[in-house]
Amino acid sequence: METKKIISVDLGGTKILSALVNSKNEIVSRVKIPTDPSKGKESLLKGIAASVEQLLGENQLTQNDIKAISLGVPGTVNPNTGIIGEAPNLGIKNFNIKEGMAKYLSIPVLIENDVNLAGLGIKRFEYNDEVNNMLVIFVGTGIGGALFFDGKIYRGSSFYAGEIGHIHIDPKGNFSNRSKTTFELSAGRPAIAKGITKDIKNGKRSVLKEYITQKKAIKSKALLTALKKKDKVTIQHINNSADIIGTVLGNVTTILNLDTIVVGGGVVEAMHSYFIPRIKKAFKENVLKESGAHVKINYTKLGDDAPLYGGIALAEEFLK
Repeated sequence: METKKIISVDLGGTKILSALVNSKNEIVSRVKIPTDPSKGKESLLKGIAASVEQLLGENQLTQNDIKAISLGVPGTVNPNTGIIGEAPNLGIKNFNIKEGMAKYLSIPVLIENDVNLAGLGIKRFEYNDEVNNMLVIFVGTGIGGALFFDGKIYRGSSFYAGEIGHIHIDPKGNFSNRSKTTFELSAGRPAIAKGITKDIKNGKRSVLKEYITQKKAIKSKALLTALKKKDKVTIQHINNSADIIGTVLGNVTTILNLDTIVVGGGVVEAMHSYFIPRIKKAFKENVLKESGAHVKINYTKLGDDAPLYGGIALAEEFLK
């Protein structure tokens, strides 16, 4: 019986989150370490290797006990070759990370786009593979997507499928080739924070004023606190984001005739009880009635663990 374990790694712009997954598909140990992409590719490789070695050491394991490392990357990747085409947040372009990691670890390395990896985890462990045509989007600093058709992940002809955050829209979320505004620049967390900052500087009252005066970043927890305090400025910009997301999802569903949409990411996770109903309302107002009649829109309960669980499905796909 196969008893080897895998390690799932979620590689981000500020941290590396790694998890040890046992042969029963359970996460048994985690390690999170900070990273600085400005230090270059070798620093990132060493950081990944260090997180893996820490997991092994804490669990009295050797590299021979690990079947594979599943690595989620915030960018365009080719899972077959191991080449990262472009990962702007990491400062990486046209780099074979499989070959790079081979200098530090003897464990096979599998790579996937981070949202695709999250989608694989959601499909398998939240929906028991019982979805046909699904879109997963994560809303945070940016907005990324993963597509599934006929129960299988769709990576696209050149592995760019799912880059929903970069579609051009007008300020209300409608598609527009003439607009210089993208979906993620209009509805991601930085867009919400930018709108709030502008209103406060223009004299509007908000409980988030101290963040502006102290030049602190407005993150998801701060937005949730302001929402609970019924801060009008915050609510306005959260509503705007949710309306845009719902409109875009409605337009996409009109094209693709999806059956399931799963929304995740820090912004949604923090405020899902408020966010999801607003998204559903805008979705219903913009989708073609027949196409959207039976679509289920939910948030992922796996949160940050979604790509970690996705590593299991990736290993099963490529190590048959």
